[in-house]
Amino acid sequence: MATETVTIFKTYPFRVGQKIYIQNGPRHGDWEVVGVSERKVTLRCPISRREFEWHRFCYLTEESMESPWPHPD
Repeated sequence: MATETVTIFKTYPFRVGQKIYIQNGPRHGDWEVVGVSERKVTLRCPISRREFEWHRFCYLTEESMESPWPHPD
């Protein structure tokens, strides 16, 4: 099987109580994780204390230089 350079995305495993910084995008800035479910994450702004619930959107990425493509199931 041939290999390709493949970018791999994994859903970030948020934990309640985490202090996070989102580096870019429309939600950039400092946040505190105050709720986590299978599909949603609730973040609180440390300045205004407002809370927002969003579909989980952060991902860890890595790049694999010799990964099978397409991935076998």
